[in-house]
Amino acid sequence: MTTTTTTMTTTPSSLVSLCARRLVAHLPAARRSLPLLPAELYPALLQAALLDCRVPLLQDLVRSWPFPILSLRCDPHHHPDQLCVQAVLLAVTAGLRSGTGPRPCLRVLDMTGIQDGAEHGPDSVTLWSRTVLLAKACLEASQRRTEPHGTKKQKGSPLPPVEIRVDLFVNSTSGAILKAALRGGGALRLRCRDFHAEELSLGGTLDLLEALEPVGLRRVELRFNNLGLVGLCQVVPRLARFPDLASVRLPYSNVDVRRPGMENGLRELAEALGWLRGLKELNLGSCRLAGRLRLLLGSLQRPLESLELPFCHLQPCDLTFLAHSPHASALKKLDLSGNDLSSSLLPPFLHLLPAVSSSLRHLDVAECHLGDAHLPVLLPPLRLCVLLSYLGLFGNHLSSTGLKVLLEGTQPLSSLRLVVHPYPTDCCDSGDGDGDVPEGCVAALQEELQGMLRGAGREEEVWTSSLQHHGGSDFFAL
Repeated sequence: MTTTTTTMTTTPSSLVSLCARRLVAHLPAARRSLPLLPAELYPALLQAALLDCRVPLLQDLVRSWPFPILSLRCDPHHHPDQLCVQAVLLAVTAGLRSGTGPRPCLRVLDMTGIQDGAEHGPDSVTLWSRTVLLAKACLEASQRRTEPHGTKKQKGSPLPPVEIRVDLFVNSTSGAILKAALRGGGALRLRCRDFHAEELSLGGTLDLLEALEPVGLRRVELRFNNLGLVGLCQVVPRLARFPDLASVRLPYSNVDVRRPGMENGLRELAEALGWLRGLKELNLGSCRLAGRLRLLLGSLQRPLESLELPFCHLQPCDLTFLAHSPHASALKKLDLSGNDLSSSLLPPFLHLLPAVSSSLRHLDVAECHLGDAHLPVLLPPLRLCVLLSYLGLFGNHLSSTGLKVLLEGTQPLSSLRLVVHPYPTDCCDSGDGDGDVPEGCVAALQEELQGMLRGAGREEEVWTSSLQHHGGSDFFAL
């Protein structure tokens, strides 16, 4: 996966981009002039065609693409809709057929990093629907390559397959077609970067993991699959075949260490995690791990850089272990949301913060029962985390006064860019942060917080109670 290409960096306001937008607005002229334009202009034209959904021109660009790699991530703020994705795939498969035209240079179609379009309107393509589109395109390309001898043959020799680098999302309704596409061996070859699966059976999960190409896979996320500890002990050892795997996310896996006979299974799972030599991120959300964190992480080959343990019913010994483990000085991201940090977990948490302070960039302590009374002891160790850029506090019991104290107390954190705070308790009808929230009260507080930020020269910081921002940055973006 080291193929290189000539690229052009363009921004929406650059002169080249503006000229490209004007040209693609005149579709017939743009299509006629395409053979006369230098190759260096193709990336800007591709971006413009994607932005304005100029499907015919988009297909022309893909068919004659002059570089080995074509990336659909032209604009980080805009993602191609379903028509554009279909057009690109059709053009790629058309270019793979033998014909009288020039042989296209395209060898890699990079569709990684395109966000799920579920929230961007009905025409946007979701990660699930994009996976299905890709699977169907691969199967159709495979069928063309294996047409019966009686069919009319194209001139020339078949071109080598095009590698499609992609993030995949699959569930029980799409598992069969994706498995067939991965094993099809046709003119399009899927190379997965991030693999997400929901509501799959154990057998279906194992089949798909076995069908994925080993090289290039950096993340496996299995959620709502109800695998249990027995299932995880079968799945996790299979992940050792992926040499580039850095992130394993296993939330909602129905693991409860309090059940009888769990100890041997936990040791088996810990041993399997130890086989993942490149592991940097681990998510065990909603697994009841009470008191077993040392056992689960004890076999890891290297310190973790991201550890997510939301709603894991942690005990003080878990946080004490973490504070004294090799992971503490390496952690960039730590999620302890949903664990009650207000009582017995508070002392070890206050000791954990200095231990992670040299590396921590992302801290999520949402719904941890923290209130105004905890701020005097929480702020001093928090201020030690000088690299912190994200702080998640949604669902805690802070008042308007508490939020102002928090804002003033975090002033030394020059890297802080996003704070997701709770609705203040004094703005809620119930008085505890759980009732209805009058919009006027929250708006007035937001304006006051913004004024405090401006006065402190912290205009780049965002303080919000919007759940749209809850979750912060992906580990690979830290």
